[in-house]
Amino acid sequence: MLGTEKITFDKTYKKNIITSVFGIAALMFLILVGIAGAAPFAYITHPDNNTVSVIDTATDTVTANVTVGNSPEGIAVAPDGTKAYVTNYNDNTVSVINTSTNTVTATVPIGINPEGIAVSSDGTKVYAANSGGSNNVSVIDTATDTVTATLNGGNGPECIAVSPDGKTIYVTNSNYNTTSITDVETNIVSNTVNVGTTPLGIVVSPDGTKVYVANLNSSSVSVISTSNNTVTDTVSVGNNPWTIAVTPDGKKVYVTNSAIYSDNHHGNVSIIDTSTNRVTATVDAGFSPNGVSVTPDGTKVYVINSGGTISVINTANNTVTDTVNLGNFSYTMGKFIGGPITTTTGP
Repeated sequence: MLGTEKITFDKTYKKNIITSVFGIAALMFLILVGIAGAAPFAYITHPDNNTVSVIDTATDTVTANVTVGNSPEGIAVAPDGTKAYVTNYNDNTVSVINTSTNTVTATVPIGINPEGIAVSSDGTKVYAANSGGSNNVSVIDTATDTVTATLNGGNGPECIAVSPDGKTIYVTNSNYNTTSITDVETNIVSNTVNVGTTPLGIVVSPDGTKVYVANLNSSSVSVISTSNNTVTDTVSVGNNPWTIAVTPDGKKVYVTNSAIYSDNHHGNVSIIDTSTNRVTATVDAGFSPNGVSVTPDGTKVYVINSGGTISVINTANNTVTDTVNLGNFSYTMGKFIGGPITTTTGP
């Protein structure tokens, strides 16, 4: 159980889980070709074997594996679904995946130990948080796959969210318990907001009026109003919330409770009603859930479990409808499902 004391965030826990749970395992999948369809794909990073699994969300099956850099952790899919950008923690690079061919078309050198990553709504810029000694944010021009600017990232930058209008980026600073707000036109931090203890996952509501921050060691979510950059509410969730996602209609927020400090690491997902900022349901998940993303039509939520599975949640009734077996340690930060929003659904 999480007490009132602050628990130090251990970034090496991911590798400890691999050693204690799996040992040495090989991930083998049949690569299917010639698949086309309207359903978007999910891209799941595996830090232990330097690959990305590609999931067809129409069938919930693995269709390809892509080899990337050393210890991939963060991933963000372009809004049009044509590219996926992967942060390689130990390589200090970003791999650019062409999603039509599932091949790496570029490798971009950036700062030290990149983790969180996000793409602007117009697809022209990628922002990568360098959590190591550089403590900054690299800005990548997607037309040239080169770094065009470096922004102040605070202390221990972890995850990034971009406002819908592309004018502002929000960065969680896990060492300072803050969220930095940067104006992308001036590349200057315009505000710093105090949130909970060890903030990690972050997301902006579709209308741009709220920012939701998952606080790992506070077991809470901070709600920031973008009109005045202040925390207007704090929502209690499960043990050790890791990442966070919002439905396209903005009505629900899904939070993965990783339970990394519990005995069995069996976590769950808290569902927040954004009209009341209260948890309305809790859905069981697998071993230490980390990443979470919503399909563009808002009908499914994909939860990445460190134990090598994906829990697929139906947003209409908040039940797990499928479990995808990936075969080895899975850890993904960012919006790992892309594609244009075609329908916004939900109660």
